[in-house]
Amino acid sequence: MSAIPQHAQENDVIFEHYLDQLLHRGYCIVADIVPASVVTAISQDLDDRFVRTPFCEGDFYGRLTKRFGSLLLRSSVAATLIQHELILAIAQAVLGPWCDTIQLNLTQAIEIHPGAVPQFPHRDQNMWRGEIGRVEYLVNVIWPLTAFRRENGATLIWPDSHGPNALMSECPTIPVVAECDPGSAIIFLGSTLHGAGGNVTASVRRGIITSYCLGWLKPYENQWLVYPPEIARRFDPALAALVGYRQHRPNLGNYEGRCPSILLGDGLAPYLNAIDSLRPDQTAVLSKYVVGQAEALRSH
Repeated sequence: MSAIPQHAQENDVIFEHYLDQLLHRGYCIVADIVPASVVTAISQDLDDRFVRTPFCEGDFYGRLTKRFGSLLLRSSVAATLIQHELILAIAQAVLGPWCDTIQLNLTQAIEIHPGAVPQFPHRDQNMWRGEIGRVEYLVNVIWPLTAFRRENGATLIWPDSHGPNALMSECPTIPVVAECDPGSAIIFLGSTLHGAGGNVTASVRRGIITSYCLGWLKPYENQWLVYPPEIARRFDPALAALVGYRQHRPNLGNYEGRCPSILLGDGLAPYLNAIDSLRPDQTAVLSKYVVGQAEALRSH
């Protein structure tokens, strides 16, 4: 048996360390997860869009905050963050027990301007009206584009507010300030109470959110409108699958009874036959049923 490469062992240790933190405290901060040059390139790609984007309307989004999505269209480097190996592994570990495949929930750039008040503390899982306390629906990742500090509106996170504690009428902890620098990643669960801090400085605070949810949920950002087939066919297959061009068993998100990835190829046939896409447990039950029905027909 060949020895496991040292770097693979180290990666496993890192993965287990941060996954354990995330599951036990509801959040973790991974420092220096990508080179600063990657973050600089993305921020520069988004400069013009930030300038042109108006301030949000509404007290939740923030009246002195700018937000926009579709980041795979706005920066050729954004996929580096979205498909980061450690991030995807953690998201899969958290969400995998509750779905067949995970999907991209949103990508959003955020710029908090001087004078912005702290955001209303909230849990992102509450956008779906599902069971609380047992199922995790979402994993969030915040990528700072500028230094995150208490004074400029760094994200506030309430430790131990996740999972069953999300059912409590009052949070048992006080918030921590997720201070970190560009190149780091702030990871937290959809059940974790959080909110942007207030900005009392004279400078903007910039960041990116990428999040991943259960593959059978309706995502926050409508990926098929954001990345229609003529756009998604430029993506590598794994990225196209992550943004929604993948069928979730049983038969969810199909196109004419087929995996929607069929739309990304050439020469799509005008007439298609639907093909089952079932989980193994469903296939086993169905096969047993069909065999029984066939035997019943032969006995007549």
